[in-house]
Amino acid sequence: MVRLLIVDDHPLVRRGIVEVLAEAFPGGHIAEASDGAEALQAVYDGAWDLVVLDLSLPGRTGLDVLKEIRSAYPRLPVLILSTYPEQQFATRVLRAGASGYLNKGSPPEVLLSAVRKVLGGGRFVSASLGESLAADLDRDFSRPLHECLSDREYDVMLRIASGKTVGEIAEEIHLSVKTISTYRARILEKMHLKNNAELTQYGVREKLVDL
Repeated sequence: MVRLLIVDDHPLVRRGIVEVLAEAFPGGHIAEASDGAEALQAVYDGAWDLVVLDLSLPGRTGLDVLKEIRSAYPRLPVLILSTYPEQQFATRVLRAGASGYLNKGSPPEVLLSAVRKVLGGGRFVSASLGESLAADLDRDFSRPLHECLSDREYDVMLRIASGKTVGEIAEEIHLSVKTISTYRARILEKMHLKNNAELTQYGVREKLVDL
């Protein structure tokens, strides 16, 4: 009996994923978690064949949860689901140990293909991402500025580059305005940029944001 854990903070999204997987794996055990704390508690309390994990969670991000799972259960596969375009986060989560990366806009049959491949011990990436990763292996280039950022700094950078204010970001990821302002200062310092406008220009130039 396959055991799947679905982690997403949107009940309707979780329900849709559960319905698709329940039909494909009749008799399987499918559980749900709505945030990082619930997800980790479920992982520690049960034995799972696969965790389907949303990247954007309140409080602890999906990347935080992924890293803790990898540390505690290195053989437990984790398939990342996200609304972020592949070029923003896919490489980062794969390096962190994810078994695959799938955009939430993908059709149900692609979700099933990804789940089956990961359950079978493989790694799942889209054809376009696979080509991009292969091209990177052959490309000799200096490390992009955003690669020097921590995962949280990178997340905040993307939100700033997308035009969101410090207050909006603080509300979205449940941190204080002071904390976000500190992240912003670190990001500008590490990337040798002066202000939000330059961050936005960088994000557009590197195809990290689409305005």
